[in-house]
Amino acid sequence: MKLSNFKFKLPEELIAQEADPFRDGCRMLVLHRKTGKMEHKMFNDLLSYFDEGDVFVFNDTKVLPARLYGNKERTGARIEVFLRRELNKEDRLWDVTVDPARKIRIGNKLYFGEDDSLVAEVIDNTTSRGRTLRFLYDGTHEEFKKDLYALGAAPLPSYIRRDPTEQDLEDFQCVFAKNEGATTAPATGMHFSRITLKKMEILGINSAFLTLHCGQSNFNKTDVEDLTKHKMDSEEMHINEECCKIVNQAKDANRQVLAIGTTTQRAIESACDTQHHIKPFDGWTNKFIFPQYSFNIATSMLANFYTPESTLLMLTAAFGGYDNTMDAYAIAVKEGYRFGIYGDVMLIVD
Repeated sequence: MKLSNFKFKLPEELIAQEADPFRDGCRMLVLHRKTGKMEHKMFNDLLSYFDEGDVFVFNDTKVLPARLYGNKERTGARIEVFLRRELNKEDRLWDVTVDPARKIRIGNKLYFGEDDSLVAEVIDNTTSRGRTLRFLYDGTHEEFKKDLYALGAAPLPSYIRRDPTEQDLEDFQCVFAKNEGATTAPATGMHFSRITLKKMEILGINSAFLTLHCGQSNFNKTDVEDLTKHKMDSEEMHINEECCKIVNQAKDANRQVLAIGTTTQRAIESACDTQHHIKPFDGWTNKFIFPQYSFNIATSMLANFYTPESTLLMLTAAFGGYDNTMDAYAIAVKEGYRFGIYGDVMLIVD
């Protein structure tokens, strides 16, 4: 498979710029991967495809308000700082990216807030845009995090052509988000409302939760034509015994296992064994999935509609079958489905 196999014309007006007023109010294209048959449904029809004892696997990572704007000392130049992860609590060290990077060197200080109440010093260069910041703060770690996050905005991807709002801090988060660490949301999980989760419980559909702290690299442009040479950024992930037990019991009972989104697929495939079970995992994964990958765990998948040439589309095509998936995308464009993090979904079943 080559990068060019995943090109398609996506009209800009089909990239959703706002979240749906109702989390579970989006459209849903159903793809039957064995036959190629498609159905046009609504997200509220999702549960009708599943039965008691089936399992939905969710990524419960919690998104940081990771986008900050600061001013460079002396010049006052406006700098966008993107929080990636905390490196050291005691020293207030953070791995970040900065833009424009050419203006930011080791030793520079950045000031945040209307009154410049928060100050950070650049102590290292990590990549072309990457920097290590030491925040200069007198207070507890909890107070520091509260003040830091109060200055942050939702880390929307660049194809959202507007500034993030306060509402995005709520919309760009799953209702079941628990473990802090992501710098982008596992978007497919955002469609689940508390009402939908309660309906699942009533129907006897089980939930299993894992954590993969997904980052902005999910939106990076793939820059190699030969996909075997593409390298994914490593992302932290955790799968506990309880999640393994729920999923493995469902597998053994020949129940359906629905992977909610691409990050969940990557996580369970990173943690599977030779018996097609998942095992506890605490570490990092850079697993890149594209056709003709053979999946071991999920029997069905729910995914958003992704942008051309993205690794998210490649994984979806690996699960749904390349021809089926690209045909479905052509239909989705023709029928005006919404793409991107705030867009509609596709359910892939056998």
